[in-house]
Amino acid sequence: MATPISTTAAVPERGDAGSVREVALLAYPIVLTQISHTVMHVVDSIFVGRIGAAELGGLGFAGIWLWTVFCLFNGALNGVQTFVSQAHGAGEHRACGRWVWQALFGVVPVMALTMFGFAALAPTLLVWLAPSPDLVQPVIEYVRARPIGFVGLTFWIGLAAFFRGIGDTRTPLVAALVAEAVNAVLAYGLVLGHLGLPRLGVAGAGIATSIAEWVGAVILLGAFLRPRVRREYVTGIVAPHLADIRRFLWTGAPIGGQWVLDMSSFALFTTLVARMGTASMAANQSMLSLLSLSFMQAIGIGLATTTLVGRYKGAQDLESAKRSYHSAMKLAMGLALGIAALFLLAPELLIRMYTSDAEVLSLARPLLALGAAFQLFDALQIVASGALRGAGDTRWPFVVQTTLAWVLRLPLAWLLAISLGHGVVGAWYAEFVFILALSGAVMWRFRSGVWREVKI
Repeated sequence: MATPISTTAAVPERGDAGSVREVALLAYPIVLTQISHTVMHVVDSIFVGRIGAAELGGLGFAGIWLWTVFCLFNGALNGVQTFVSQAHGAGEHRACGRWVWQALFGVVPVMALTMFGFAALAPTLLVWLAPSPDLVQPVIEYVRARPIGFVGLTFWIGLAAFFRGIGDTRTPLVAALVAEAVNAVLAYGLVLGHLGLPRLGVAGAGIATSIAEWVGAVILLGAFLRPRVRREYVTGIVAPHLADIRRFLWTGAPIGGQWVLDMSSFALFTTLVARMGTASMAANQSMLSLLSLSFMQAIGIGLATTTLVGRYKGAQDLESAKRSYHSAMKLAMGLALGIAALFLLAPELLIRMYTSDAEVLSLARPLLALGAAFQLFDALQIVASGALRGAGDTRWPFVVQTTLAWVLRLPLAWLLAISLGHGVVGAWYAEFVFILALSGAVMWRFRSGVWREVKI
């Protein structure tokens, strides 16, 4: 039976351009896709949490640092969506496919060397980072199981960005749902030793996720090379073209730089928490896992905003691009308010999904109260940043987010958590101040209208 994959982008009626309805119709498959990615990590965290708090904290610590390193390449590949959406909006459909290949040629070799090198150097790096001793072995086990999966994930991200750029958000959803099912089954077996599989603990979670990432990549590659898609968008493999690779990296690299430097500061923030002990790190990881449910919804809406702003800018319809931004903001805030209510009403119930450790549970209420407020402003900055990426305005956000992360986030976290002795809760107060400043900055940038003149 044929896989239910659509490659046809819906074209809105003129009266619907930039409306909440248009944003929602494009965004909901992306939101489901992002939630599916989050569920993959949540499932891993739940299974690993059954082994112990140290293993759960190690999974979180390793995941943060791996994602920090990979963010450079993940962010750059999201530039594919900017190029494809603007070409699609301008009616240049046959230019869309080649941007995927040029992006992969520019990113994959460097990414593979970096991730395998990071895994090899993990024991040495841990000596420098000095997390709680209980976390060291779980971190090493997970890090060593992940590099091959990141190669598959790189293809997955580039191909998914192409489909989002042409307005097809359902194909990446199909790939994500299949990959999530594969991960859930394999993680259950490999982490806990069920289904006749060996009990590998934290390493089992890394192996399961890596296999699932390759499954998602293969599904998207099959859809990308289907005859109908090849004819319309010229998706067959092409030779590397240095001018196109340089042009792509000029716009895509600042996205990657913005993400990796921001995530580096957040990884150091997490390292600060990891030095506070196993309970603080386990509580931090549980809250991050829960926050990701809100974060991925906002990311989904932000990615839809990137497509719509790019499409309408390519078509020279700047007012529809602006309406798309405002509609996306309304949608993101509605979802974020629902998550905030859940965090405030049932903090301990949510944390108990991960662990029943009494010390971890005692931190649940203040942390999730902070998380409720944090994710509201995080949603605002994610949508505004997505709109700027769609317009090709990527270098200014890179400078601003990097500056705030290193000049505001880290010094304030040290002051509140260590100098004033407020621990993990104090660290998250610093994180809230950072996201408040960042959301204000990127919203101001879009309202200034500079994005209208940016060329890619």
